[in-house]
Amino acid sequence: MKIRPKPRKQLRYILFYKPYGVLSQFTPRGNLKSLKEFGPFPPEVYPVGRLDANSEGLILLTNDDAAKFHLTDPRYKHPRTYLVQVENEPDEKDLADIRQGVVIRGKRTVPAEVTLLQREPDLPARPVPIRYRKNIPTSWIELTLYEGRNHQVRKMTAAVGHPTLRLVRTKIGPLHLAELKPGQHRDLTQEEILRLRYILSAQPALKRDH
Repeated sequence: MKIRPKPRKQLRYILFYKPYGVLSQFTPRGNLKSLKEFGPFPPEVYPVGRLDANSEGLILLTNDDAAKFHLTDPRYKHPRTYLVQVENEPDEKDLADIRQGVVIRGKRTVPAEVTLLQREPDLPARPVPIRYRKNIPTSWIELTLYEGRNHQVRKMTAAVGHPTLRLVRTKIGPLHLAELKPGQHRDLTQEEILRLRYILSAQPALKRDH
């Protein structure tokens, strides 16, 4: 009896702009919407990493298990970039602390890149506006992390005395929001797929700390 080869899985890569108040999963919870209410998405794709419901921005959906592994395993240190609105204005010491790493639950974060923005970024309005407080000004920073701990951005800004008010992920490695609007999605172009695969294959795994 001739055994037929198993058909090769078609790999899919989809960028999605997760809106505020939406879970990074396909199962709703309570009054929160899930990814299922957007799309339609192929049934076999899942999000790479997560954004909490109160955060917005870029999510990659894929059925490429190797890409999921490389983008989420902390040994590979792939960058993720965020626009972050914080209370008050961080000074140079605050920014230096973030760059060098802050201690969260007894463990120092990996050094990060951070820039204080001189003007508010051009972002879509949030459906639930940030609460305005007359006596507390706000500012924006651009923050790039090379690890992905739970609620890490919020914990880092809080650790230097500037709680996060709004959080929007704009980039995952070479991928970015570009022209997407909240709730919209698109397939990666062939050029983007090739660039993503090249970066994933070229990045060596770093040794784990013992």
